Amino acid sequence: MQDDISAEIKKWRDHRSKDANALMWAVCQELGAALKIPKEEVYRKAIRDVGEYEPLPIKACAVEKFCSNWATKGVGWFAEVQDDSKIPGYKLVFAYYGSSTYDTLAMSRLLDYLIDDAEQIGIVLKAGPELEQRLKEMAK
Repeated sequence: MQDDISAEIKKWRDHRSKDANALMWAVCQELGAALKIPKEEVYRKAIRDVGEYEPLPIKACAVEKFCSNWATKGVGWFAEVQDDSKIPGYKLVFAYYGSSTYDTLAMSRLLDYLIDDAEQIGIVLKAGPELEQRLKEMAK
């Protein structure tokens, strides 16, 4: 009997830091205040637009339960039905991962997105050059 083995080689990236997480929530708070929406809504939109997700075919009768169970993991963990799956009786669901699973590169992309959104509506973030340096360090 043969044992199958799979390996992946990729550049090591540290897990995102608590400082990066705090910065991300500060930017979400400022955006939310400016847009008059909860910071959690800002966060989920950013996760949807640039975050990491898994496309999953799920039996149509199990979608609602899967989505509600997936969401119990945290604010950024949500699942959305995209379309019917190619498999009859199934739906294609995108299951988004919260930023707690992100490495430094993924967190940097999320922060870049949020900072760009803030700048586009005229929010001047307090960190300035310190923030730019932090983002560069994270993306390495």
